[in-house]
Amino acid sequence: MRIIRGKYGRRRFNVPTNITARPTTDFARENIFNVIENIVDIDGLRCLDLFAGTGAVSIELLSRGAASVTAVEKATTQARFIEKVKHELDDRNLHILRTDAIRFIREASTAFDFVFADPPYDLDGFGDIPEMVLNSRLLKPGSIFIIEHSKKYDFSTLPYFTDHRAYGSVNFSIFEIAE
Repeated sequence: MRIIRGKYGRRRFNVPTNITARPTTDFARENIFNVIENIVDIDGLRCLDLFAGTGAVSIELLSRGAASVTAVEKATTQARFIEKVKHELDDRNLHILRTDAIRFIREASTAFDFVFADPPYDLDGFGDIPEMVLNSRLLKPGSIFIIEHSKKYDFSTLPYFTDHRAYGSVNFSIFEIAE
C-alpha cells in the first residue's frame, strides 16, 4: 500500500496476504483525491472512513492534513493492520473502531465534514448504503460524502448527488450536502 501525497507521501506499507479487503487502486485513489481537493480543503477536516479495509483512504486523508479520521472496520485482520500502520506513523489523529459499518451508520450521533465509504461490492444491501448515510446523523450542512462502487450502480437520482467519476472499473459517486 502506497500513500500518494502529503506528509506521509511515498510511504509504503506491506499489506498482509490474508487481508480479504479489495483496496482502492493507487490510480483510482490518486484521481479521486485530486477531485476531492478541488471540492474541499482537507486540512482540518473531521473525516470518517466506512469499511476502511487496509486504511489507505484514512492514511491518505491524514497525510493531506485531516484533523482526525475515524476508520470503521469490522474484520480483525484489517483492523489490526490499520492499528499497526497507525503505530508506525505515531499518528494520534487516527481512531479505529472495530465494528460493523452498517450498525455504525444507523447508530451514529456524530457528524463529520467528510465521509468516505468503500463497502464490499458483493455486500447484501450495497445499493441502500448511500441513502442510509444521507439519512443518518453522519452528515452536516457542508459535508461531502463519497461512495466507491462498481459500474452496476447509479446513485445520480439521490439527493445531494453532484458527480460521478470512473477510473477503470472503480466508480465513485459524490454527494455535497448543502450549507
